[in-house]
Amino acid sequence: MTKRFVLEGAESTRKLSVDYSNALNQEQRDAVLHGEGAALVLAGAGSGKTTTITYRVAYMIERGTPPSDILLLTFTNKASREMLERVERLLGSAVHGIWGGTFHSIANRLLRMNAERLGYTPGFTILDMEDAKGLLKAVLKDMHIDMTQRRFPSPAVCANILSYARNICGSIQETVELKHPSFRELISDLEELARRYDDRKQKTNSMDFDDLLQNLLRLLEMPDAGASISSRFRYVLVDEYQDTNAIQARIVNRFAHAHGNVFVVGDDAQSIYGFRGADVQNILCFPEEHAQVRVFKLVTNYRSTPEILHLANDSLRHNLDQFEKELVGVQRGGSKPAVIPCASAKQEAQYIAEQALRLREEGTALRNMAVLFRATSHSQQLELELLKRDIPYEYRGGLKFFERAHIKDIQAFLRVFQNPKDETAWRRVLVMQAGIGETLAGALSRQAMTHEHFSGALADRMDGIVTPRAASGWGEFLAIAGSMVTEAPTPSAMIRAVAASSYQQLLEREYPNWRDRLEDIEQFALFAEGYESLESFLADVSLYDDVLAKREEYGPNDDERMVLSTVHQSKGLEWDTVFILHLADGAFPNGRALAEENGIEEERRLFYVAVTRARRRLFLSYPLTMGHDSLVLNRPSQFLDEIDPRLTERIELVDAYRAKPPPDHGWNWDLSGSEDVIELDALGEPRASASSRTAWKASTKSANKPPRELLPPV
Repeated sequence: MTKRFVLEGAESTRKLSVDYSNALNQEQRDAVLHGEGAALVLAGAGSGKTTTITYRVAYMIERGTPPSDILLLTFTNKASREMLERVERLLGSAVHGIWGGTFHSIANRLLRMNAERLGYTPGFTILDMEDAKGLLKAVLKDMHIDMTQRRFPSPAVCANILSYARNICGSIQETVELKHPSFRELISDLEELARRYDDRKQKTNSMDFDDLLQNLLRLLEMPDAGASISSRFRYVLVDEYQDTNAIQARIVNRFAHAHGNVFVVGDDAQSIYGFRGADVQNILCFPEEHAQVRVFKLVTNYRSTPEILHLANDSLRHNLDQFEKELVGVQRGGSKPAVIPCASAKQEAQYIAEQALRLREEGTALRNMAVLFRATSHSQQLELELLKRDIPYEYRGGLKFFERAHIKDIQAFLRVFQNPKDETAWRRVLVMQAGIGETLAGALSRQAMTHEHFSGALADRMDGIVTPRAASGWGEFLAIAGSMVTEAPTPSAMIRAVAASSYQQLLEREYPNWRDRLEDIEQFALFAEGYESLESFLADVSLYDDVLAKREEYGPNDDERMVLSTVHQSKGLEWDTVFILHLADGAFPNGRALAEENGIEEERRLFYVAVTRARRRLFLSYPLTMGHDSLVLNRPSQFLDEIDPRLTERIELVDAYRAKPPPDHGWNWDLSGSEDVIELDALGEPRASASSRTAWKASTKSANKPPRELLPPV
């Protein structure tokens, strides 16, 4: 047996080529020059986290640590690659041998080196998500589970349940109770599915992504293999530690078992992925779980103005379970963040679009502006407004609203109601039903198209239906269609009728994010409340689809686009100007999240992440009402209520041609106006004149004076 002895060299004789003193601030330098033992680096937003990790790796190499002794774990291969490239630039030469990559990529390398220990061969196959769903479908067939006969989750939902359970090191039962309580009666079937699925993968020498982590942990927990691997990596560094789940935290601890030199970097204030299984307690409990750990705080923020940071700090102080820290800015002072109450979601969208155009006139490019929102459903009204005004935008966080499958599904139901000869729509609604495939859907749609009216198609016996399963599927469709007919025939009522039908069960069976899809559909219904006629509603939606298709003709080099993004997708990014919309209770914070343990603290962290994306300007808006037919009054988000009013200014949108509010009283909003234009300059100040009869103007007041209350219409 050959042992290694690393010659460190005398510190006084080793010359360092990197100027750590001038390149880093004191907080960063203390962390980078940390010696042996565990370290927790709490890196606040915009504080130079990547710089700190990069210089730490360079410092260890300059001190004589062989690169192959260093393990760098990140959450994306891109992050790892960029860090290692920066290390090479710092040192002025190529660096070979560092183990850098995601948890999964490192697991893949180590498992191929030790595959036989776990009953695999080194050439094992890694199943992607589609492969995994296909294998689960085959196992379900072996179990004689007919998903068309039973209300059983789709392979995609099954994969989600199994994956979540493994990532939190929990059970199927625990996961179902937490995430899919309507499937409680299927727990034993799902447990059997998990066993058979694991057996099938082992027999076929295959692993899915979750197996990579689970088998790596198994390997690290083997006495011989674990000791060998842990000894191999003298220094373990982990990026974004606040995003780790239970199995990843256990893997990190096993990697660091031999030497104890684990250097984790993260920010508990930016832990926002609990829905994926990430556990903020991993970073909060790190000091308790490692002996003689040193904690470093990076709180110097190089991104945002002091005014934005004051608001972020003030919001976050309401969280109880956290490390205390306060961001300090180095940028020049700017304007206070603005709070904008809006009469409706439509007016909120108008305001953002107008303000963006004003800012562009003042010299801020559209690509340096972002609109952030809690849920994808919140962007719909703004997307329509941007399309109407021909303002190009880039959507991040999924498909644009009208491109989403469930919105297309709802449109198909409405289209066959409006036009029974619409074959494309008939095919779409029919193949959703149990027992009706493409061939039968084609035959049934052709038969339905012989009728002039929707009611005639519903009354048809449909001779092409020859199996009990198909008859059951047609019966489900008739039930949905019947609910549409019996409801008041307005577009919004029909949309809600479909959402409340068996279509909801279809969403729950087919999609892990079915609740988000239902929220999208409700937003679609709210939008439809502005229409009495189904014909005009569908015509407008089709026109928006056409405009959206033309929008995609913008070339790949056209980067002059405003960014629309969910807050989750925005993490790690920054813009000069940020709008956060729909800051109403129930929307942000999200009502469903509040029902979960510690949900309010994660929602507040999400708000903090959104706020700290802004460099120079921050606009916080919310609609006072939602809907047209069924007017719903909104309360402003509790996150707005919690903020010291002296830290913000308030922009009040006032109809220039209606009665102005008296100086010391509130006023009534007239919410019936349409196509109102807001007249503001780039800083939210009123413009000198209004150019149209329905023009809006605004006044800005410092929030150290109590703002007037905005009263709903009487």
